[in-house]
Order: sequence, then C-alpha cells, then structure tokens
Amino acid sequence: MSAHTARIEWRSDGGFASGQYSRRHLWRFDGGAVVTASSSPDVVPLPLSDPAGVDPEEALVASVSSCHMLWFLSLAQGAGLLVESYSDDAEGEMGRIAPGRQALVRITLRPDIGFAGDPPSAARLAALHHDAHERCFIANSLKTEIVVAPR
Repeated sequence: MSAHTARIEWRSDGGFASGQYSRRHLWRFDGGAVVTASSSPDVVPLPLSDPAGVDPEEALVASVSSCHMLWFLSLAQGAGLLVESYSDDAEGEMGRIAPGRQALVRITLRPDIGFAGDPPSAARLAALHHDAHERCFIANSLKTEIVVAPR
C-alpha cells in the first residue's frame, strides 16, 4: 500500500493567548506544492481567517471531486470514449450530526463532461459515474452522503 503525506505548518502571530490569532497556515506536499490554508470565514470570522486560503471543508469537497473525476476519466478511456473536458461545481453541505457537532453531511458533484463525437447514453454515463464512485478512494473513506448529479 502507498502512503500519502502532507506537512501542515502554522506559526503564532502573537495573539494566541487571547484567542485572537490567525488561522492561516500552509499545506506542503511531497511534490513541492504549497497551498495557503485557513479556517473558513464561516467558522472563524475575519480577520482571523484568510478568505484566500483553502479551508479544510473545501479541500475535502475538492478531494472527492478530483478522485471521482480521475476514476471517471480512467473508466471512460477504458470504454473507448473520448473525453475532451470535465468540470465540476462540487458543493459540500454542512449540518448538525449531534448536539455541538457538525459535519459535511452531503457532497454533491455536478460533473459537466464534453465528449468528442457522440456522447454516451444517459444509462452508460450513469453506469460510469456509479463505477467511478464505487472506486474512489476518498468516497470509500467517508461516511458522508455523496451525490453525483451530472449536468
């Protein structure tokens, strides 16, 4: 099995004891990518959050979407389809799961796929999405409901 790592770095800006500290931090990945991250301004108000940073909830939604897309592309290619483009306006919905506890309770993927030539039938497209969802490592790791609603 493979291992996947990320280094998360945060440094105090001096306001930690009072709770008035920045939630901005960095994600460093093994390939050299560095992403500015932060808590969501919906969770921790500005200016303590950095709205330009990726928040953990967005990152999880993007991970599910990316994993689904990669499996879909692999399956479509294996089926002899010619995919020209793929975009997804994925969305995560927060909700209460118990008193004092919240979670992403649903992630909706809205893939919009362009094909060269005739697109597959709706049934074939649904089957490809179903198979991609079943194989997605991230989806298989979550309890959250994941809805695939192709456009």
